[in-house]
Formats: sequence, C-alpha cells, structure tokens
Amino acid sequence: MSNNNTSKRSPARKPVVLMSMGAQERKGHAYQVMTHKYITPLVEIAGCVPLLVPTCCGSADLEQYLDMVDGVYLTGAGSNIDPALYGQENLTPGKGQDQDRDNFDLPLIRAALKRGLPLFAICRGMQEINVALGGTIHQKVYAVPGFNDHRENPDDPVAVQYADSHTVQALPGTWLAELMGSEPFPVNSLHGQAVDQLGEGVEVLAQAEDGVIEAIHLPQAEQFTLAVQWHPEWLAAQNPHSVKIFHAFGEACRQQVARAQQ
Repeated sequence: MSNNNTSKRSPARKPVVLMSMGAQERKGHAYQVMTHKYITPLVEIAGCVPLLVPTCCGSADLEQYLDMVDGVYLTGAGSNIDPALYGQENLTPGKGQDQDRDNFDLPLIRAALKRGLPLFAICRGMQEINVALGGTIHQKVYAVPGFNDHRENPDDPVAVQYADSHTVQALPGTWLAELMGSEPFPVNSLHGQAVDQLGEGVEVLAQAEDGVIEAIHLPQAEQFTLAVQWHPEWLAAQNPHSVKIFHAFGEACRQQVARAQQ
C-alpha cells in the first residue's frame, strides 16, 4: 500500500478578491472595463485571484458574488460619484458619471462590511466608502480655500501624471504609521475630489501636507479596512510603500480564507 503521508499536499487556495468594473463607451458600444494597473499588483504582490464583476446588470446578484470571494478591492476610475447620493447638486456636470457603479458599489461596501470581508479601496473607491456610510465629498477640492490643486495635467505623459507629487503623513500612533513608517512619504496625485464630512465609523489615517484626507479606515470593523486617495497601484512593484499596502491586504485575505476553512 502507498503511504499517504508521502503524497504531495495540495497548494493552499489563493484568496479570491472581487473587483467591480466600470462603464466605458467605445465607438457606440458600451463596455465594462478594468485597467491592468489595478489587477497586476493584486495578483503579483498581494497573491490573490481577481474576480472582475460587471456593474451594468444591477446588484440583485450581489450576495452571490460575495459568496465567491475572500475580499473586496475598489479601484479608481475616470468617473465621479453622483452627488445626489450625498445630498448635493452636481457642481462638475462636465465630468463623467457611472451610476451603475454607484448603485452596485455602495450596497457592495455595506454588504462586505457586514460579512467581515477585508476591504481595500483606491481613489474613487475611497470616496465610495465614505458616501456609502453617509459621508460627503468635496466636489472641487481645488476650489476649497487652503487646499492645493491635486489634479494631474491631462496634457502630460502618463508617467509624469503618476509621478510623485506631494507627501502624505500617516497619523502618529495608527497602524498605518506602523506599516508605512512615521516619516512623510511621497505619493502621486490625480484627483479633483476628496473626502469632506466623514461617514459613520470612518476615521482618518493619513493626510496630505495641506490637510486633504489621504487615507481612511473603519476602526470598529473587525476586518482589514483601508482606503487611500492616491494611486499605489501605479508601478506598485517598484514602490516599497505600495508593496507594503498590497502585502497587508493580501495577508488579510489569506487570513479570511483560513477562517473560512476552519
């Protein structure tokens, strides 16, 4: 008889992470899209398997999607959140919106939190978390006295747009300061909007030099929660701060897998 102890163990299952896609129009056709720059660090640094989910079909199957995953990752996009969702008129009518993503992601956030799933968000995703929990957005942060213009120059090459623009300071004594270090660290900046009034349970983790909120979390939630306003996904493998963030999210998702297998 063969000795089962000598047989090879099955490799551990990688965490599966939900990524909600966004709308894009191309030559008269409606597309659902996700850019490579967001997917790559999730796979190569966090060690997770992405599950790309369309937002154009409504949220009726949301719970079934969440049954399949061990974490949720909300990315940036070229669209703004509909200001009606936080009780304001639209002050940037020339900027694109994606109401299908709004209507999917806001209940997604609340459902993921209820399930205890790790949650990581970038740029628009950070703003979605705040709005989903009752917060508001500076629609024109560049027009708010005391704040700098955090937008990129659309005429610059992409590499210039995503180059380091200012520094961010993690709040002393927070877990993010422990992860990233106590010194300010450089980040890129490509946003015209920013978190204003914080949603229920939302707390600041980091700020830019001018006071703009650059990172938030939900300290009362048991699971990993982190949302950042900059773009750590850009050339993430070359940026030690980005690597730390994606490693931390990946580890949280692996812990979620372990809990589910107990």
